[in-house]
Amino acid sequence: MAQPAYVQGTLDTLLAADGSVDPAAVSLADTTFVVLDLETTGGAPDGGGITEIGAVKVRGGAMLGEFGTLVNPGEPLPPFITVLTGITEAMLRPAPPIETVLPTLLEFLRGAVLVAHNAPYDVGFLKAACARHGYPWPSPRVLDTAALARRALTRDEVPNRKLGTLAHFFRSTVEPNHRALDDAKATVDVLHGLIERLGSFRIHTLGDAIEFAKAVTPAQRSRRHLADNLPHAPGVYIFRAADDRPLYVGKSNDIATRVKTYFTASEKRSRISSEMLTAAVRVEAVECAHSLEAEVRELRLIAAHSPPYNRRSKYPERVVWLKLTAEAFPRLSVVRSLTEDGATYLGPFSSRRTAELAAAGVYDAVPLRQCNHKLSLRTRTPACALAELGRCPAPCEHEITPEEYDLRAALPFRTATSGDPGPVIEAILARIDTLSDKQRYEEAATVRSRLIALLRSLIRMQKLDALTRLPEIVAARRDDRGGWEIAVIRHGRLAAAATSPPREHPRPTLDAARLTAETVLPGPGPVASASAEETERVLAWLERVDTRLVETSGDWVSPARGAARFSALLSRAESAASVQDSTVRLSVTDRSDDARSLRL
Repeated sequence: MAQPAYVQGTLDTLLAADGSVDPAAVSLADTTFVVLDLETTGGAPDGGGITEIGAVKVRGGAMLGEFGTLVNPGEPLPPFITVLTGITEAMLRPAPPIETVLPTLLEFLRGAVLVAHNAPYDVGFLKAACARHGYPWPSPRVLDTAALARRALTRDEVPNRKLGTLAHFFRSTVEPNHRALDDAKATVDVLHGLIERLGSFRIHTLGDAIEFAKAVTPAQRSRRHLADNLPHAPGVYIFRAADDRPLYVGKSNDIATRVKTYFTASEKRSRISSEMLTAAVRVEAVECAHSLEAEVRELRLIAAHSPPYNRRSKYPERVVWLKLTAEAFPRLSVVRSLTEDGATYLGPFSSRRTAELAAAGVYDAVPLRQCNHKLSLRTRTPACALAELGRCPAPCEHEITPEEYDLRAALPFRTATSGDPGPVIEAILARIDTLSDKQRYEEAATVRSRLIALLRSLIRMQKLDALTRLPEIVAARRDDRGGWEIAVIRHGRLAAAATSPPREHPRPTLDAARLTAETVLPGPGPVASASAEETERVLAWLERVDTRLVETSGDWVSPARGAARFSALLSRAESAASVQDSTVRLSVTDRSDDARSLRL
């Protein structure tokens, strides 16, 4: 029978099956523990190699039962193991094999917390044995006395964390002697001694003890009290410094539970677990009506205060737009703001580089001029190299009329931003096809990246614009308690949020929310009243299958042949780019059911 592959586990892998700690864990005094020890042949865990099992079941300091047996490992016993443990091959020959012992042991473990000294080693052998012989591993919660001792005892108290050293320190009634049952009994006394010590660290529950055993920074230990007395409700939490300065802003559906994780080993960000927690002196909680309001408040607080330990959403004002200027021979320009000047805009883009990439995609599709000159209808300007290469119709030398230039170059871009981008997308795909046919795959991949940037921005802006044109939308969705989450959205901005109680009609709550909602004035562009990220969060909430539109002040519509119909093409292009595959073929269906394939 094939032996299972095995990798030595860590403390993080010895929790529940889902890797979490039950926040409602019972107190340590009421927890049933099975303290276990194994003797082995000294090899790697491969499903065998166990020579003896000893286990003691205790609760509240009282012994509930014992389990002890020798196990025939099915392999020769190394002489040094006999010297170390006193177990001989003659003792093991009549002993039952591990597959016979496992059912009784697993039943003995049922419903209890498994305790062992250097738990990953013992658990590793048992899991490998279960996998080899077809027994499901019950995934009990595991407490490691060695790890607890490393956190709870100083070097001045004990020179090392060996079982014999700890048993002597805690005055165990049984001396460890490398026999499984005696070592398990000694570990029981060590466990009880460590539980008494944990009281000084304010550790009283099983969940806290498991987290305490894992590696946390001194700052996490010293700041655990900051998580006390926080509400179990959706909202925003703010870590503040001594001068009341916001250090970090986050959101959660359960503020108390989320903040507690910052003081456990599950927090892997070193800047947060050491620097930020060292500077934090309190945590402020802002309760919200529901998760959407929490998401929006988080974005607004981060934008308002720019906390030093938040990385995302800090500067929503630092966006750029791609502008088609309003002049005789329009050109594309990257600008910082959107105004009502008669020009056509595309965006917002998070960076200038992304905007320039999308602009390059437009240049691949339509003959827009790429120079920055302000051209005159009377005076000619010398043409650049692009005109000589046939990449520009040379409006600078009056080789094209303003009307023809607008029809060939400017109009397709304007139409793409507010309506059908098909001609632009088809032109880019045709260029990719041409480059691929000539086996210029690297250039084709470059054009593909431009297509992705352009198509992503077109789809995004048209979706945002459809929502922000509406003066008001009132929507609701059921919450987990049977009430209704209510949102009032005005021009894409969350103007009010409320939750109606269960078993009550939501109309009074909805009417009150509308009456107290923020007044939002319209403005130019798709994100005049809120950041693009906020409107996208609102849009994602509205598009959930369980969200109901209660009232709208107009028609929420998008262009019939708008950019959204190219979503599948965008996904395929992004997938091809993510794997850097130059042989993936893209298909786009436009006016017929026939798909045109293009090799990238």
